Amino acid sequence: MIDGMTPTPAGPIWREYLRSMGPGLVTGSSDDDPSGIATYSQTGAQYGTSLLWVALLTFPLMAAVQEICDRTALATGLGIGEMAVRRFNRTGKWVVGTLLVALIAANLLNIAADLEAIGSGMNLLHAGPVWLWALAAGGVITGLLIIGSYQRIALVFKFLSLTLLVYVVVMVLVTRDWARLLESAVIPHIQLSRSFIALLVAILGTTISPYLFFWQSANRLEEMRDEPEGGDEPTPLRKKGPVRAAFKQRTSRFDVFSGMAFSNFVMFAIIATTAETLHVHHTLHIQSAAEAAQALKPLAGRFASEIFALGFIGSGLLAIPVLAASGSVGMTGLLGKDWGFSRSVRKAPLFYVLVILGTLGGTALSLLSINPIKLLVLVAVIDGVLAAPLLVVVMIVSRSRRLMGKYVNGKAANILGWITVALMAGASIAMFVIG
Repeated sequence: MIDGMTPTPAGPIWREYLRSMGPGLVTGSSDDDPSGIATYSQTGAQYGTSLLWVALLTFPLMAAVQEICDRTALATGLGIGEMAVRRFNRTGKWVVGTLLVALIAANLLNIAADLEAIGSGMNLLHAGPVWLWALAAGGVITGLLIIGSYQRIALVFKFLSLTLLVYVVVMVLVTRDWARLLESAVIPHIQLSRSFIALLVAILGTTISPYLFFWQSANRLEEMRDEPEGGDEPTPLRKKGPVRAAFKQRTSRFDVFSGMAFSNFVMFAIIATTAETLHVHHTLHIQSAAEAAQALKPLAGRFASEIFALGFIGSGLLAIPVLAASGSVGMTGLLGKDWGFSRSVRKAPLFYVLVILGTLGGTALSLLSINPIKLLVLVAVIDGVLAAPLLVVVMIVSRSRRLMGKYVNGKAANILGWITVALMAGASIAMFVIG
């Protein structure tokens, strides 16, 4: 069958949908980085299953926001930074640029904390000192991003995403009362206490993270560049035939929704695991993923402790390049420069400079014996402030018919998107009030 000049997908539809999984899966998985795992572990340890219902709250909001970011790339062939250039005046561009500088700074601190977590995980596995593995991870990731092709990097990202399945395995091993778990998932339990509200705000902040907005759009564009049509430039939906465009949009949406569902299911599994072990045995004060893994050993056995550690080692290796690239993509796009792992260093020098500064800068910070908990607190504050205004930028560009054509936000996307803006703004205010 021919759709314009582009053939429609051949073979079973289910196989095409499975093949489409990539950018959305990687984005969702990268959200469950060691800092997020620490937050979820602390939630389960302190409040048991009381906050499991949050996974059902954050899924539609997270899915809607990331679908909007994904659709901007599909519709225009442009990144969010490039769209901001076309949508805003000079003052608006300066505002977006300032927000991106702050995002790059927050990502740098987050990279340092995640490298520290990788080192701590390897140390728990008796593989060597924390500093050695933090340094090795930073060096290997930097090298892969510089010399690796997009296809190879994308394959590594997908593999690392699957390491998060270990948390589902641990949940199955330790859970005894599934009925109570499912009840907590669908019936909200709310406590009007300062610490409960603080953890709820922390979960929202670590789940709907601002760096994901830029990464989802950028990763979709990288995939589009790799398609046979259009050469090495992404072909937007309006330049595809109608059948091919509709199929691409459906499969991409499936990828995004599947990735966000996976991300929230992993969050559910971590909260459930720590609720069934640490909370039951009154091990309430968990500040890092490594502490959670260590505390699991006497309660759930060495095997559960080690696979918990393997999970956050894998998630850290995935999240670090995503953190380094997301702000770099936005900034280089805003400045009108080439970007992306599908581009060579010679073609996209500024992008690679920013990525290398992110990974090596984070590596250096991780070696300075700075308390990773304090780093993550600072990251949470910066991300909390940035989330709502950056999401406003996304909502404005995705509603522009001049940029998006017929692919502008529908009613559901607008409602869920603006609800998320309001929720993140409220969470930001609550963070300062509670703090």
